[in-house]
Amino acid sequence: MLRRVRQSLRQVLFLMARRPDLLCGAIVLSVLLVLALMLTCSRAKNVVAAARPPVRFFSAEAPIIDLYLGQLDQVERLRSVAEVSLIFFYAPWCAHSMAARQEVQQVAKKLAKQVQFVAVNCWYSQGKCRRQNRLYHYPIIHLFYRRFGPIEYKGPFVALYVESFILRVITPLTYLPSRATLEEFLSNHEPRVVGFFQFNSSPQPPGYITYLSSALQALKRDFRGVVRFGVVTNKQVAEAISLKEDESVYLHRILNSSLIFPRLERNFTSEAICSWVFEHYQTVLKWLQPPGTKSRLLEQELTKGPALLLFLPYNPLGSKPDPILHQIADIAVRYHSCENNDHSGSDGRSHLLCCQSVLLPESRTSVCEVCLRSSGQSRSSSSVRCSFPSTARGGDVLQPHLRHCCLHRLPAPVSTESASSLDCSNFLSSYSPFSQYSACCRPVEPQLNESQAKEGPDMQRLTPPPLSVPPSSVTQQRGDGITGLRCQTNRTLRFYLLDVALNWPLAVRLGATGNRTAALHQEAGNPGDGSSHRSFAAIVNLKDEVHYVLHRSPAATLTESLEAFIRNFSAPYSLLQRHLVGEENRKGGEEEARRPRPLITELTTSSFLPSVMDLQKDVLLIYYTQWCGFCSVLNHIIIHLARLLQENSTITVARVNVARNDLPWEFMVDHVPSILLFPRYRKHMSVKFPDDLPITLPNLLHFVLQHSGSAHDADKPVASSVKADGSGAAAVLRAEFLALQREVQTLHHARERLSQQLAQLWRDNRRLTFETLILESQNAELQRERQSLEEQHQEKSRLLGKAVRRLQELADTSENLLNENTLLRILLRAVRDRTEEQEQEEEERKEPEQKRSHMAS
Repeated sequence: MLRRVRQSLRQVLFLMARRPDLLCGAIVLSVLLVLALMLTCSRAKNVVAAARPPVRFFSAEAPIIDLYLGQLDQVERLRSVAEVSLIFFYAPWCAHSMAARQEVQQVAKKLAKQVQFVAVNCWYSQGKCRRQNRLYHYPIIHLFYRRFGPIEYKGPFVALYVESFILRVITPLTYLPSRATLEEFLSNHEPRVVGFFQFNSSPQPPGYITYLSSALQALKRDFRGVVRFGVVTNKQVAEAISLKEDESVYLHRILNSSLIFPRLERNFTSEAICSWVFEHYQTVLKWLQPPGTKSRLLEQELTKGPALLLFLPYNPLGSKPDPILHQIADIAVRYHSCENNDHSGSDGRSHLLCCQSVLLPESRTSVCEVCLRSSGQSRSSSSVRCSFPSTARGGDVLQPHLRHCCLHRLPAPVSTESASSLDCSNFLSSYSPFSQYSACCRPVEPQLNESQAKEGPDMQRLTPPPLSVPPSSVTQQRGDGITGLRCQTNRTLRFYLLDVALNWPLAVRLGATGNRTAALHQEAGNPGDGSSHRSFAAIVNLKDEVHYVLHRSPAATLTESLEAFIRNFSAPYSLLQRHLVGEENRKGGEEEARRPRPLITELTTSSFLPSVMDLQKDVLLIYYTQWCGFCSVLNHIIIHLARLLQENSTITVARVNVARNDLPWEFMVDHVPSILLFPRYRKHMSVKFPDDLPITLPNLLHFVLQHSGSAHDADKPVASSVKADGSGAAAVLRAEFLALQREVQTLHHARERLSQQLAQLWRDNRRLTFETLILESQNAELQRERQSLEEQHQEKSRLLGKAVRRLQELADTSENLLNENTLLRILLRAVRDRTEEQEQEEEERKEPEQKRSHMAS
């Protein structure tokens, strides 16, 4: 192929050398072809329509400068002439920008005299904003306070929140002229920072600007402004919080001792002050604001441990403190207060108070605790442990003491406050100067479910508590039972607040009832205590995959209900019931009752137990989800089976969507679709459809007929004879005993199989160990061979490259020689032609001479 190309090239060069006019013609034709292509392409139509010119995004009446052409250079000019500026970056097509437009206009009309509002279109392709900035979401709000900024707003685009954020930027510091205002400023549960600066020597101390910048830096981290900054200029007021030196910063903490900014260890800069505050501040309540999009904010907080989520109405512009929020803050502070809960005596020794809790048999509403108080050597001693003597651990030994100290007080009603102080008596089990036993009676506060809370206090007395409470060793709660509870239990709660108006869908998913309007505006109870039905509380334990909902009694206040809710969760014998979220049942009247029985009964969380545990019916239950493809394939088989069993009134075919309906743990399955049969009269002996059998109509029909109540009774004549004796309870006990026997035998067989499997695993492990050693040696040998092969490959590659370079040089040399040979041939031919012409001319010149010589001769 290369030879042919070279020959063609030679011929072309030879022709061009012979005919120079061909070269000029080829060049002219190429130029004409290029011009034709350019003219043809220029006539093609543009298939992309030009973008429409941008228009104003905000109305002309709004006090907002709308730079809809993306003039970013004008933003700097406008910002330089205003003290506070708000820059709103938007995209005209963005739905979030459209939703925030009305809110921003509303805020602009109220604060137009204090703040300059500028809107910039950052989507226009010809604008500088689009060219210079890369924004990945819209809208974005930036605030500038004089030369400081930008401060990005990361909260919800609601008028109240935006206005509150702007006001905090306008006034980042609170002036504290007197001790009364200082005490009021520090009395809030939120973190407080106080700076002391004297304005006597200069109109503006040098550190004041730094402190002001640190307050603005804090707003960058938290748009709510949870950490408030105050300033004191009077030395007498500053001495109330032990501030004596000028330019000092004081961090007030509720739980631990307060701190003063260490100027010797850190630089006095705004970033250092802000970082120091956020490293050491303490808060008992944390506001959460899910962004409404895909986010891991809730997951990050819930994975830390059990969380108490409180949905409350919140007004960011409220001048007066919210009474509901004040009550919750008081509960949270008392819950986290552990400094006075060490049970230390007057002698300086620490006392560890351990209690054994036993439910009284005569009264199912009271629990007695026998407590052992042990004295340690010092408060810091870590050797003190909860331990009961061997005679005090059994319930039989404790019963005489409990009966002596508690039972004579049971008939009288006992209040919650007096249960821990007035109704306690002490007794000595044996002489010891460091320990004594005490027994206390207190009522158990059961957690009401939703139906019990609606029935009222009269019906609540009729609801029986659980039959038994397991004895446990717990640390006794002192005082009101909530103070210092955080340090007395392993189930520590974290308090989180959410705005009910913005997060009502989340509250509904957790179990809140009613619509958003009712949650916001409906109030009940005493107006003075701030209790209302607009609040919602739930405890979420992500680790255990459970959550509990607070169902308030109409007669109880918010504080009482919330404290009882927290105490019941923290107790080891917790009476809280796991809240199950499910679809609502369809409510029908007489028309619904007149309808015939459905072919397949759709169960929900509320109707699951009444339907499945019906003793008069065999229930075939199908577990499915809406996203399961295999469940959809089985629909025609289930429908055909239901039609065959429709005439039998004792068999019910039901299904439940486990993706939308929570079920008790004992009724959950590990995969879908799953089929279970709950036979009548024997609900405790439910049967699961075998996984190794294909789900077909004959297999399902045989499964139902084999394990249904009637078929089982026919195959078991022993049960009928027991019933003939008139002992139904004995029959149930006998059946349970036989079932336990079979389970024990199954466990024995499983143990033998497990032993055999463990032996086989040991042998396999030993064999695998030897094989691993062999493979490692082989691998080392292969690595060495691989290394040698790589070296050989590198050497061969080097030689091959050298040969290729030589061949290339030879090819270039041969090509040069061929070109020179061609030129030589051309020159030789030209010389020949010239020689022939010269010879011809000489012959022509000699002919006349010969003729003349001939004529002369």
